[in-house]
Amino acid sequence: MKNKILLKVFIIYLVFIYVCLFLPAGSFMYWEAWIYSVVLFIPLIITVSYLHKKDPALLERRMRFKEKEEKQKTIAKFFRLPFLLGFLIPGFDFRFNWSEIPVALVIAANIMVFLGYILVFFVFRENSYASRIVEVEKEQKVISTGPYSIVRHPMYTGVILMYLFTPIALGSWYAMIVFIFLPVIIIFRIDNEEKYLCENLPGYIEYRQKIRFRLIPYIW
Repeated sequence: MKNKILLKVFIIYLVFIYVCLFLPAGSFMYWEAWIYSVVLFIPLIITVSYLHKKDPALLERRMRFKEKEEKQKTIAKFFRLPFLLGFLIPGFDFRFNWSEIPVALVIAANIMVFLGYILVFFVFRENSYASRIVEVEKEQKVISTGPYSIVRHPMYTGVILMYLFTPIALGSWYAMIVFIFLPVIIIFRIDNEEKYLCENLPGYIEYRQKIRFRLIPYIW
């Protein structure tokens, strides 16, 4: 079963990378895409393997994509187009030589993407209810330890970190124009998610009063 899951993840990942990065680039010489692919693939496999062994319930939750809340469904629709464009533009950027980004900056951006993914991994270790969709399950409790003792939505912090540095990691200034909208959409998601959690997750109101910041310590 583990091998089947890993194979499925590997195939989906390869298709995504080829269609969204190498196909628009029109070449496998797109070196930024190769580095970025490896930077994402290694923690992806580690995370999937860890969840399969230690927390298969969370792995199952992460495979849910259909939102239940109407507002979240609307937010998800607004998210899809900029997400897709954000990954398509860098390939065309490489093909037509629109951007010139120093190698050192590309490498630094990949390091930040990797760190963002690592933060997400620690969130998964701490919170078995970190579903992909907004929901509250029976017997679910508020998590206030680990990264949750610093900000209320550490997974989004890691994801936003990944999104903001992805265009540079892929060697495209123009993709930044699109990717900058993704954190804005996530902020709208957080606002609606917090209202839902206050209404449906016992203890969340008290947790919100204790942990003041949502994404960035001492800022927001």
